[in-house]
Amino acid sequence: MLREMNIKNLAIIDDLTVQFDDGFNVLTGETGAGKSIIVDALGLALGDRAQSDMIKAGEKEASVQALFEIGDTSVLPETGIDISGGIMLRRVLSNSGKSRAYINDVMVTLQTLSDLGKALVDIHSQHEHQSLLQPEKQRMIIDSYGGHYQELEKVHELYTVVQSLREEFSALTERAKERAHRIDLLSFQVSEIDSAGLNPYEKKSLEEERKILLNLSKLKEATETAYSLLYETDGSCTESLAKVVGKLRDMQAVDPAITDTLEMLESALPLLDDAAISLRSCREKYTLDPVRIDEVEARLDLIRRLEKKYGNSFEDILAYRNAAADELKELEASDERLQTLEGSLGKQIDLLLHAAEVLSSKRKKTARKVEDLIEKNLNDLAFMNVQFRIDVAQDRDEAGNYRINFNGIDRVEFLISANAGEPLKPLAKVASGGELSRVMLALKSILADVDHVPVLIFDEVDAGIGGKTAESVARKLLKVSARHQLLCITHLPQIASLAAHHLRIEKVQKNARVRVAVYELSGADRKEEIARMLSGTVTEISRRHAEELLERTK
Repeated sequence: MLREMNIKNLAIIDDLTVQFDDGFNVLTGETGAGKSIIVDALGLALGDRAQSDMIKAGEKEASVQALFEIGDTSVLPETGIDISGGIMLRRVLSNSGKSRAYINDVMVTLQTLSDLGKALVDIHSQHEHQSLLQPEKQRMIIDSYGGHYQELEKVHELYTVVQSLREEFSALTERAKERAHRIDLLSFQVSEIDSAGLNPYEKKSLEEERKILLNLSKLKEATETAYSLLYETDGSCTESLAKVVGKLRDMQAVDPAITDTLEMLESALPLLDDAAISLRSCREKYTLDPVRIDEVEARLDLIRRLEKKYGNSFEDILAYRNAAADELKELEASDERLQTLEGSLGKQIDLLLHAAEVLSSKRKKTARKVEDLIEKNLNDLAFMNVQFRIDVAQDRDEAGNYRINFNGIDRVEFLISANAGEPLKPLAKVASGGELSRVMLALKSILADVDHVPVLIFDEVDAGIGGKTAESVARKLLKVSARHQLLCITHLPQIASLAAHHLRIEKVQKNARVRVAVYELSGADRKEEIARMLSGTVTEISRRHAEELLERTK
């Protein structure tokens, strides 16, 4: 409930504190006394747009704060602020045109303040936000009254699933061409690397072979010369060494001390023979083969090209190949996923359509019930020839298919004809401020058990009515106040006499300045105010009438 408001330096208010009670609160006073300023101030605390000219002349800042006590905070939007002990909304306006918003002394954005404010208070006047005119609010009223929570939750769940699948399907579809090009590229790269048949030692071996092939003539000449000197020519190394060994053997027969030297030279003879055989093999190997050099050059060129494209080593090329193969599998799996996704999306859309149609059918049935109740209540509220209809129409595209959103397929709109012979038109286009307040009152009287907004404010709900209709309006306000805290600005004594908490708003002149004062009325003071409202001036007759009215109320 709204417990207290404090207003500083706003319009003609310098410093004003107003306290409210549970149930039915009325604010009365002469026209222009400042009643609407208090409602405007509360609107600022709830996040309404502010103007710098609202600040009292000569002041730099104005502030409004509103204290709420809420039992069930679960129906309120999440703000991340602890509100379990109460909610203090505060708005500070600066003459520079800027404003600051606070929830429990934590600075918040104006949007956050507004979201919380709309969940706490519904203001119905000619100048404030009128939620009843919003198609979304009208849909919510039907769903709340009909208790369509399970059906609505089912639509919410399926819509979320469908949107998720659509986003994934769209993303995969949009990238289909790009994915096909990527698959072709990766397939070629993997095939190119695999067909090359690389091994980790091949490049080094080929480079060594290439070096030999490029120096064949030089190598062949050196081999021939070395072999000739070692083995073939007269006086070759092997022949000369054999002669030396023969001489040492003759010496050994005379001087055994030469034995070690002889043995060393004898052991060298087989080594020279082996070296000669090896040189002979090299001489054969270094035979010129012009085809082989082309093959080696071509193979090395292939390896270099692969290195330039995929990595600087065999290991890098292999790693690239494996990564490409893995990506290729994923992309090919994406094509399979796209086919699966298309089937799943179709099934989920069918389920969503069915759930939305079930919800739509229930809304239509609920709308017919609400129409009858609203018309009956509006007749009691001085709408003599009123027609009220709730249009529950399916939103469709140019092709005739349902346009589905988070809340189903329906566009809910309240239509009214306030006078005989007039066609039904949207509520926002035909209802005046006073008429709109009475339509809202009619709605609230039948929705009191299902509406979660705790505080309702009716400004000028009594415009253009009196007598028996005024008593009917008063009884309906009293009924609504059993479920909501109700603040009503009224000029009708029939309404004021039913309130549990009566506040009189007055303009007071002090030191050549006008300010607004609020008085809580009870007993004789309240009787005087009711008497004033009855006749404009207080007389003995109006006092007796006021006393009768208050007694009847009791």
